[in-house]
Amino acid sequence: MTLELSGLAVALATPFSASGEVDLAAFRKLVRHVVGGGVDTLVPLGTTGEASTLDDAERDAVIAACLEESGGRPVVVGTGSNATRHAAAMTKRAQALGAAGALVVTPYYNKPNADGLVAHYEAIAEAAPGLPLVAYNVPSRTGLNVTPAVLMRLWENPQVVAVKESSGSLAQIAEVGRTLPKGKTLLSGDDNLALAAMAVGATGLVSVLGNVLPRETAALVAAARHGHGAEALRMHQRLLPLMDALFVEVNPVPLKVALKLLGLGSDAVRLPLACASAATHTLVAEALCLSADGTFPGVK
Repeated sequence: MTLELSGLAVALATPFSASGEVDLAAFRKLVRHVVGGGVDTLVPLGTTGEASTLDDAERDAVIAACLEESGGRPVVVGTGSNATRHAAAMTKRAQALGAAGALVVTPYYNKPNADGLVAHYEAIAEAAPGLPLVAYNVPSRTGLNVTPAVLMRLWENPQVVAVKESSGSLAQIAEVGRTLPKGKTLLSGDDNLALAAMAVGATGLVSVLGNVLPRETAALVAAARHGHGAEALRMHQRLLPLMDALFVEVNPVPLKVALKLLGLGSDAVRLPLACASAATHTLVAEALCLSADGTFPGVK
C-alpha cells in the first residue's frame, strides 16, 4: 500500500459531446495532453470530472481509458458519495479495474458527526483492502468542514494516506501541515493557494489548471517544492489570472471553455450545470493567452 502523491496531480475533466454523452476520444486526448505536460498523478471522476452525473458504465469506461492513456502514472479515482455503501462499492470497483488509489470526498448533504465520518472511511477501507485513500475536504461543496482535530482521527486509518485540502483557509492548511503525521501527505486542492500551501507543509497540488497548462503548472509545483521561491512566485503570478478565470463560474464550467479553445473537447456540461456565459468565454480566452505569455497554446 504505497502511493507517492507529492508533486502535481490533475483533477481531470470529463468531456461530453453536444448531445451529452461522454466523449471518450476527447477524454483520451486530454489525458495524453496532461501526461505530455509532465504531471505526476491522474485523478479522474472527481468534482472537476462531474462524477456525480455519470452512471456506473460511464465511470468504468472513463477509468479504463485513463489507465490506458496514463503512461504508467498512478491513477487515483474519485469514488466519494454521501451514501457509504455506494462509496464503498465504487471504491472496490475502482480497485478491481486497476486504480492506484481513491479520492474520497467528505459525505455531502448528510453532515455526519466525527464518529460517522470515521466510520465512513473505515467502511470504504474495508471494501477495498490495501487501497490508499485520499480524504477530500471541500466544505464549499459538502457543507461539512473536516477540522484538523477530526482529520487526526482519520489519520489513524492506515489506508488514509493523504488529504486534499480545499477548505480555502490557509490557517487551517497550516495547522494540518503542522500536525501532519509521518508518512501522511498534505495536498493543496486549490490552484490559487498552492504556493502558500506548500510554504506551510503541503508537498503537492491536485489541480484544475493542470488540465489546461500542465507543463506550466508542473513547473510552479516543482519550483515551490524545491525551494526556488522567486521562480515559484513568478510562475504563480503569471498563472493567477487563468486560475481565477477558471472559477469565475462553478467548476468545471469555465474549464470546459478553456478545453474547447484548446481543441480538447466541447464546452458541454451536464445538468444541473449549464454552459458558460458569453462573458466567461471572453474572460477565459483572455486569461489563457495572458497566462501563456501572449501566445495561444494550441494542442495538436
